[in-house]
Amino acid sequence: MTAAAAYNHQVDGTEAQNKAINGLAQEFDVTTERLRTITNQFVEEMRKGLDHEGATVAMIPSYVTGRPTGEEVGRYLALDLGGTNLRVCEFELKGKGDYSVKQQKFVVSDALKTGDMRDLCDYIADSVDTFLTEHCTLPGEGEEKLQLGYTFSFPVLQTEINRGVLKQWTKGFSTKNAVGKDVALTLQEAISRRNLPVNVAAIVNDTVGTLMAYAYSFPDTVMGVILGTGTNASYYEKTANIKKWSPAENDVSAGSDEMVVNMEWGAFDCEREVLPLTMYDNKVNRQSRNIHQQLFEKMISGMYLGEIARNAMLQLIDQYLLFNGESSPALNTQWGFETAYLTAIENDKTADLSETKQILEETVGVASSTTLADRQMVKKIGEFVGRRAARLAASGIGGVMSHCGKVGQESIIAIDGSLFEFYPKFEHHIREGLTELFGQEAANKVRFALARDGSGLGAAIIAMMAHKHGKH
Repeated sequence: MTAAAAYNHQVDGTEAQNKAINGLAQEFDVTTERLRTITNQFVEEMRKGLDHEGATVAMIPSYVTGRPTGEEVGRYLALDLGGTNLRVCEFELKGKGDYSVKQQKFVVSDALKTGDMRDLCDYIADSVDTFLTEHCTLPGEGEEKLQLGYTFSFPVLQTEINRGVLKQWTKGFSTKNAVGKDVALTLQEAISRRNLPVNVAAIVNDTVGTLMAYAYSFPDTVMGVILGTGTNASYYEKTANIKKWSPAENDVSAGSDEMVVNMEWGAFDCEREVLPLTMYDNKVNRQSRNIHQQLFEKMISGMYLGEIARNAMLQLIDQYLLFNGESSPALNTQWGFETAYLTAIENDKTADLSETKQILEETVGVASSTTLADRQMVKKIGEFVGRRAARLAASGIGGVMSHCGKVGQESIIAIDGSLFEFYPKFEHHIREGLTELFGQEAANKVRFALARDGSGLGAAIIAMMAHKHGKH
């Protein structure tokens, strides 16, 4: 039985409130037994994804082969589209794992997320144009174009390192005329319409970029993981194990014995066989733009944790066990309770939870004065939701380590994302899960490395590698 499974959580409230909060602890718990079941299922789904197209966990070949040495040099562009922000960067690779960067962020509006793909690509190209004008020295007459790595953090079925069609949107995007289209070509067309001296050299999934970025300094890095707005993972796979992959005759990937595989693990268990879905998860799924898709992501990523907590809070409000039965316009609105609030509440160490009081009453607008028990209950919900997310992430990491035979070996796992970086105890709970799966000694050999904004550097490195291999 796990620590949370004792279900002995106490708040300074009524018996009914304590009973309710322990009921939630049980609903959100992932027992050691369930953790092992999910991990074993991950291994099975990985095998299916490597074997054939159309599997739930897509296991997409990235066409990124070999490992950076850290001695690479040159000037490369990176573009990162994956959530609210678009980031345009220029990286100067200096060798010895060193680099410098210039970057600028642009906001991607909801209108662009739900509009037409041409408009989105035009906006991206305009942003690149602005960045180049303000920050970069452009190539002279007769000089080579700037090579760009395009971090596109959505499921793409790649056919070459710089070619791939969008399978589906995730993370709140539903841009039209995009699914089934080559995302590199549509962007290159928008760039060409502006006569910019830029070549889209590589499409890069953010997890692949994270892996490659950390491998630039630490070549033995085994996995890249994103735990932020969304979630995904990539790792080095033996090419012989990618049964569904048939390299073209002139494909440089064909001669390599390993390739980075983009798992797209957010789609894991859409069949609902092993994930411990609650009524709060089901409501999130039912009201999402991509219903019945990305269930694993909806349980563990930053976009959804606040929404899960909001649903749990509403349930308690309706039972007159929280806020004296009174809600607020924000709490009654989808996405009205942000994961950032949970992070701040989890970090509140004041005796009377005064910071939580301020968030609930002033930011979220709960009408009545909150009691200490109210604030404790909301904090507990944040603990339960965050701990479950981390333990589920541990099951995915454990699945990859089991599949690759890395259990018990020294392993570096590069992780990027605000959830991993900022959510209290997230890394602790992942490690706790790995310890339950593999034992203390094996878990101690795993090193988590925060690869902050790693996908940008990784995209630049992959653009360099693609350009070196003549992939225009």
